Amino acid sequence: MTDFRLASAEKAEEAFYIAFASADLDAMMAVWADDADVVCIHPHGPRLVGQPEIRESWRQIMRNSPRIHFKISELNRIEDGDLAVHYVNEHIHVGDASEPEFTILATNVYRRTGDGWRMILHHASPTPEAIQQAEAEPEPKEEDVTLH
Repeated sequence: MTDFRLASAEKAEEAFYIAFASADLDAMMAVWADDADVVCIHPHGPRLVGQPEIRESWRQIMRNSPRIHFKISELNRIEDGDLAVHYVNEHIHVGDASEPEFTILATNVYRRTGDGWRMILHHASPTPEAIQQAEAEPEPKEEDVTLH
């Protein structure tokens, strides 16, 4: 499947956010399990199932998004055998901004496979504060909408 092993769920999560920040689609997809039932849900987006749908969504995001970097704060982690669930806040910085532009609440689920730990679910949602702020702002034009 891939030419590298992710030795822990933490290493898989680190690789996921590095790939996202560097807009490296191949590195991003190397983190994902090669299973038909992997799921990704971007903020305000539909449920995407399987590598082809997930790959296309990340391709669009990486092609259309400005340069970003993350500061991740872990809210909770559960690991039991071959499954790990991480609840995190993604503090997203756009360009060279020192303060985060917004924060996303994400659930990342990893499974230990024969190739090491791989992501099987990424579900990201706006934080309640971001939802309240968005409700107070005017509706964006369709061309202004960016996933994740």
